[in-house]
Amino acid sequence: MSSYSPIGPVVGVVGAGQLARMTQPPAIALGVELRVLAAAPGESAARVIVDTQVGDYRDLADLRAFAQGCDAITFDHEHVPTEHIRALIADGHSVHPGADALVHAQDKAVMRERLTAIGVPCPAWARVSSAEDVSAFAAEHGWPVVLKSVRGGYDGRGVWVCRTPEEVAEAFATGVELMAEAFVPFERELAVLVARSPHGQGVSYPVVETVQQDGICVEVLAPAPGMDPEDAAVAQRIGLKIAHELGVTGLLAVELFQTADGLVVNELAMRPHNSGHWTIEGATTSQFEQHLRAVLDLPLGSPSMTAPVVVMANLLGGDDPDLFKRYEHVLAHDPGIKLHFYGKEVRPGRKIGHVTALGTDLDKVRARARHAAVYLMTGEYT
Repeated sequence: MSSYSPIGPVVGVVGAGQLARMTQPPAIALGVELRVLAAAPGESAARVIVDTQVGDYRDLADLRAFAQGCDAITFDHEHVPTEHIRALIADGHSVHPGADALVHAQDKAVMRERLTAIGVPCPAWARVSSAEDVSAFAAEHGWPVVLKSVRGGYDGRGVWVCRTPEEVAEAFATGVELMAEAFVPFERELAVLVARSPHGQGVSYPVVETVQQDGICVEVLAPAPGMDPEDAAVAQRIGLKIAHELGVTGLLAVELFQTADGLVVNELAMRPHNSGHWTIEGATTSQFEQHLRAVLDLPLGSPSMTAPVVVMANLLGGDDPDLFKRYEHVLAHDPGIKLHFYGKEVRPGRKIGHVTALGTDLDKVRARARHAAVYLMTGEYT
């Protein structure tokens, strides 16, 4: 922890991953001082933020010590126990999002119950505690059945697309609490990012298309290509409605399926989100600046795009940890490409950074982003 007195407001971020790391540049510009609670000194954000405390987000004493002197507290992830968030609020701390909102990103069954109650389109779903429960659900809604861990799943983890009772048994063998959802025959996956401040101001970014491989987002296209403007407006209204009804403060990412019958909500995240990394260069106000503005109850910034087309491609780790030796080709080949690395050890399949390209022609911009990403990851040309 730093020994000097802060000049501007202090925002404490619980968690020290790449989301907290990418919040540091806009914090500097806004005169906001970030403090992060890291599990270890070498975590992504801890490498670039001076005011780092090492502690356990599951330990209330560590959270209370971390919160002292913070003007607002927010999160790099959704895993802080709900009861600890309530305790911090009871202590008089400003926490965004609060426990009553964040639980909907922590517990998928609670999320489904609430979204269904407020009329948001969702897949058919049910709580299940046995293979027999799943068979009964399948008898009504058909196979395959999607089983999800009620808490803790992300990037495809904790999700099983089950086509047979044998696959259901394999999911239950993990021992985690599960819920069942009807399989949605979607045309593509979309995301809409909205922000809401404590006094109720809200803004929405353009709807984007997310491209997934093995449950991991590999590419984001902004705006979603060929989307009917009315459908885009519906998606934005869904995001703003959820933020209002759930009392979200800060950013809310709503992942959606586009189907032949309309939009269906898949998942929620209440923090900056991978689907919004394109906003660093591609929007007037990045998602990271927007989140800071929201949690400090400042007027929200413009979400308008800075170019007609923006494409973000994730960088996944491979067998070669030395990506820096491939910088020269990428930067010389395309001076307009933007690179972001997260200061994380390279491991196969791990998100270690992203690249962003901007322009006017989707095919050309997408090709530029893909070329840079593939070469950085593999040393091969696309």
